[in-house]
Amino acid sequence: MRGFSRMDDYVLKLVGTGTVVATAAAYMLMNKHKPFNNCDFSEQSIEAEEEKDAKISRQAKDGKPVAFEEEDVRTLSDAFKRGARLSNNGRCLGWKPSATEPYTWISYNDVLTKASHIGAGLIAVGQTPENSTHIGIYSQNRAEYFIAEQASYLYSMCIVPLYDTLGVEACNHIIVQAELNLIICDKNEKVKNLLGRMSETPNLKTLVVMEKLSEENETLAKQHGVQLMQYEDLEKKGEAAPQEPKPCKPEDLAVICYTSGTTGLPKGAMLTHENCLAPVLACGYIFNNNNLVMTPDDCLVSYLPLAHSYERLCEACMYSGGGRIGFFQGDVRKLLDDIKELQPTVFPSVPRLLNRVYDKVMAGASASAVKSRMLAWALSSKEKEVKGGIIRSDSWWDKLVFSKVQQTLGGKVRLITTGSAPLSPKILMFLRCCAGCPVLEGYGQTECSAICSLQVPGDGEIGNVGPPLRCNYVKLVDVPDMNYMAKDDKGEVCIKGPNVFKGYLKDPEKTKEAMDEDGWLHSGDIGQWMPNGCLKIIDRKKNIFKLAQGEYIAPEKIENVYVRSTLVAQVFIHGESLKSSLVAIIVPDPDTLPGYAKEKFNLSVSMEELCKNEDIKKAILDDITSVGKKGGLASFEQAKDIYLHPELFSVENQLLTPTFKAKRNELKVFFKTQIEDMYKNLQ
Repeated sequence: MRGFSRMDDYVLKLVGTGTVVATAAAYMLMNKHKPFNNCDFSEQSIEAEEEKDAKISRQAKDGKPVAFEEEDVRTLSDAFKRGARLSNNGRCLGWKPSATEPYTWISYNDVLTKASHIGAGLIAVGQTPENSTHIGIYSQNRAEYFIAEQASYLYSMCIVPLYDTLGVEACNHIIVQAELNLIICDKNEKVKNLLGRMSETPNLKTLVVMEKLSEENETLAKQHGVQLMQYEDLEKKGEAAPQEPKPCKPEDLAVICYTSGTTGLPKGAMLTHENCLAPVLACGYIFNNNNLVMTPDDCLVSYLPLAHSYERLCEACMYSGGGRIGFFQGDVRKLLDDIKELQPTVFPSVPRLLNRVYDKVMAGASASAVKSRMLAWALSSKEKEVKGGIIRSDSWWDKLVFSKVQQTLGGKVRLITTGSAPLSPKILMFLRCCAGCPVLEGYGQTECSAICSLQVPGDGEIGNVGPPLRCNYVKLVDVPDMNYMAKDDKGEVCIKGPNVFKGYLKDPEKTKEAMDEDGWLHSGDIGQWMPNGCLKIIDRKKNIFKLAQGEYIAPEKIENVYVRSTLVAQVFIHGESLKSSLVAIIVPDPDTLPGYAKEKFNLSVSMEELCKNEDIKKAILDDITSVGKKGGLASFEQAKDIYLHPELFSVENQLLTPTFKAKRNELKVFFKTQIEDMYKNLQ
C-alpha cells in the first residue's frame, strides 16, 4: 500500500495519462459486467404485522422473526457438525507453530474428537456436565480456545471469556460473579496474575495452561492449593475416561459475554445457543441468496477478539458452511504476513483498521500529481459501477491501480465485513471500489448477539447499516429530550427477536435498564429509517451531555466527523456541563502528518516534536473545523481548543476497548491535566 511501483510510473510516462484513460474506458466497454445482485433494493424492510411501529426484513417468513429452518441445526454445536458434513471432513482450524513454519491444519472430525476428549477431561477434574457449569477461557484466539468452546457445548456447559484489557478489578469481578472454579489459560503470565490474587477469588480451584508450565507457577499453585495442569494433560485425561455427550439445547446458555464497556465494571450478557445461532443463520440466508454462499473453499482470518460477539458471529458463519478458520500469530504487527500466507476469502474488520488502509493508499497517491489523478479517475469510474451494483476485481482500474490493495489482503478476499463502530460513508465507498468485493457494514451489540441489521450485497447505497435481519424486529422510539420522534422516522433503536439476550448475569436492575417488559432491547443509539427500508445510525443517546448553555452534545458523532481529516488518526471529544465549549485530544496521522509538515512548514522532526509545534496545532485545528463545517456540525459542536498527542490510543495502553471503542472515562483521566489546561486557555 505504498502507491504505485516504479514500473507503474514508467508505464504512465510512456503512454501518457490520456492514453491510459482512453484504454481503460475501451477495456470497460468491452468487459461489461452484470450487477452483482438483481434484487429490488427499493423496499428492503416491511412493516411488522404483530409488532406495532416495528419493521422486519422483507425476507422474513410471513413477516415474523425466523430463528432457524433446519430442525437438526438449532445450537452452535449443531452448526459445527453441519459444517463437518458440508466440508466432507475438510480442513477446519489452522495456525502457525512458529514464525518460520507454514500453517498447520486439522480437520473438522479432529476438532470434534479433541473436543470430546477435552469435555471428558473437564468432567474428570470435577466439572459437572450441566448448563449451570461455567468454564472460564482466558486466551488469545487459537485452536485450543475454539476446541475448548466446542467441548463445553458437547457437555451442556457454558463458556465465560476473559481478556487482557479487563484490568484486575474487572477480572476478579467476573471470576466471582460467574462462579468460575476452572479457567483455561493460554500463557503462564496470565496464570501468574490469577494466582497472585487468590485472596479475592477463593472460588478458583483449577487452572489449565496451554503453554508449558513454569516452575514459578507450579510453586505458587501449591502454595494456594490450586490444581494446575497442562491443556494436553486435560485432553489425555478425557481420552482415558470417555464420557457420553450431553448435548446443549437451544435454550441453554452458550456464553456469558462480558461487555468491555467504556465505564464501570463489565456486565455479563447471557446469550443462549438460539440467541447466538439466529443471527448466524440470518446472515447466512443473506449470503446464500446474494452470490456469497459460504463453502469449504472459504477461509477466514481470525484476529479480532474471540471474547467478543462480533468475531464469534463471523467464525460461526464460517464453520456452519464448512469453511476454514486460520488464526493469526497473536501479534498484530505480523497480521499482514499471516494474511499473505492464509489468503483469506472473508475478512472481518473494524473501522480503525479500515481507516488505516484508506490513509495509506491516499498517502501513497499524494506522492505525485500523476498518481493522485490516476487514483481519482479510478475511484470515479469504479464508484459508478458500485452504485450500479457491479462488484468486480478484474477491471482495468483493478489491474492498474487497485491490485496492490487487493494483494495486501491476500488476493482472494470476496467479502469484507465491518462493525463495532461507525465507518465513514466516504471510506466505505472507497473500500468497495478498491477491494473489488462486497464491503458490508452491520449494526448491533453484544446484547443482540452482535448484529441486528446488515447491508445487502450489491446495494450501491452507502450511509446506512442495511435492513433488519430476518431474525429480529427493529423499531424506533421517541427521544423527546433530543427532539427525535418516531413519527418522523427517527428515534432510539430497539430490537426484539430470538437473537436478543436473556439479561445480565445476577444484575436485574441493569437488565431492566436495557430491556423493557415487552422484550425490547433499547440500544442507546439513535436511528433513522431511510426510504428504501434501511436503517441509518445518526446519533448516540448514551454518551450525551449538556454544555453550560443547555446544548446537547453527542461526542461520538463529532469524533466520526473529525476523523475524516487526512491529518487526524484518532479523536477524543470532551465537554462539561459547567463549560460552554468543547475541547479535543487529537492523535495526528503518523503516515500523513510528517509529509504535510515537511511540505507546508519545512519541518523534519519526530512526531513528538510535531505535536508540540504551535503552527502544526493551528493547522490541524483549522482543518478539523473546516471538516466539521462540511460535515454539518453546528458551531457549538466544534472543538475550540485541541491537544496533540503523538501515541495512538490502543488496547495495549488501555485507552481502547478490545473492539476498538474509546474508553471515555480512562481517556478523561489520562488527559486530565491537558483538558484542564485547554479550558484555562479558553477563559
